[in-house]
Amino acid sequence: MYATQALTHVVPLAEEFDKNKVTPGVLGFLVFAALAVGVWLLMKSMNRHMGKVNFEEAPDPDAVPAAAEASGNGAGRVR
Repeated sequence: MYATQALTHVVPLAEEFDKNKVTPGVLGFLVFAALAVGVWLLMKSMNRHMGKVNFEEAPDPDAVPAAAEASGNGAGRVR
């Protein structure tokens, strides 16, 4: 059955409804539910992938090491 044939069966049903009242109906709910499930699956997948990331920040080369500051010999100081 083609989609156009299926819609021709639905059109007479639309005549029964009040023309001044517009509601999303069952189709709107199904679309919204499908979008919600899709977003939930994407978030679940993103959390799984982010859990696999092993990120260690590289030390800043311009930073003065704490051991040089604590020793007080002045080797780590910039003049």
